[in-house]
Amino acid sequence: MNTTTQTVTPALRQWIADQVRGGFTPEQVLKSMLDSGWHFGVASQALQDVTSDIRQEMERSLAGQAFTKLPEPSLEDSPSRIVVDGHPVDIVMTSQDPRVVVFGNLLTHAECDGVVDLAAKRLERSHTVDNRTGGSEVNSARTSEGMFFDRGENELVLGIEKRIAALLNWPLENGEGLQVLRYRPGAEYKPHYDYFDPTQPGTPAILSRGGQRVATLVMYLNTPDRGGATTFPDVKLEVAPVKGNAVFFSYDRPHPATKTLHGGAPVIAGEKWVATKWLRIGRFA
Repeated sequence: MNTTTQTVTPALRQWIADQVRGGFTPEQVLKSMLDSGWHFGVASQALQDVTSDIRQEMERSLAGQAFTKLPEPSLEDSPSRIVVDGHPVDIVMTSQDPRVVVFGNLLTHAECDGVVDLAAKRLERSHTVDNRTGGSEVNSARTSEGMFFDRGENELVLGIEKRIAALLNWPLENGEGLQVLRYRPGAEYKPHYDYFDPTQPGTPAILSRGGQRVATLVMYLNTPDRGGATTFPDVKLEVAPVKGNAVFFSYDRPHPATKTLHGGAPVIAGEKWVATKWLRIGRFA
């Protein structure tokens, strides 16, 4: 194909958009165009322009859309403590924007120790979700070790999951498997969002397993000597990691407007163990 006559037509732009929305990576789309005879400069510029348009379109749409139902504890009349299936849970702090609730005594010390003991044998370098492919990858922003329990894998895990489902009024089957992480001195998780970026090509594959994430519950399995707070930079909030306590936050759309940018501050002394439960809008399979 003569590069001097190559024109990016509306039909070609639509084809590129269909491929990107269909989950193909930019590299795959570009290779397909090159194999069809398109010049690299023309193809890469067309791909860049269409991808940029899709991202802007998605961001405009997401800024005005929100899920109508989210996980939420029953906190009418501002109680200082609620009882979930016979287990008392303290309400330490609440925030509406962003929606954050800090729970005290969500887990007993025996439960914390039990989860740590079971997880310790299966730790490996932590991964993060790769939004480009829908898989996972080692990421320098996350310098911890971790593992996943299957949902309901054992009696201890299932009991914790049932308590979470009752506490947050959300179906047990909408939760991902419990993830346990260990942070050694100096380890951290730089600020990030837990929802899946809809503008990334790998997101459709991720969403096929239960839809978007809509909430996160981080449970502290020990108390580090120093450091390791869960931070929310947009609102300058820090939650101290106290054994048995947990921090819950929800996000009604996959957009920075939720102010749910958060991270795990570096551990200064000792270790930090946490168990994280992510909740989806639909059944996670």
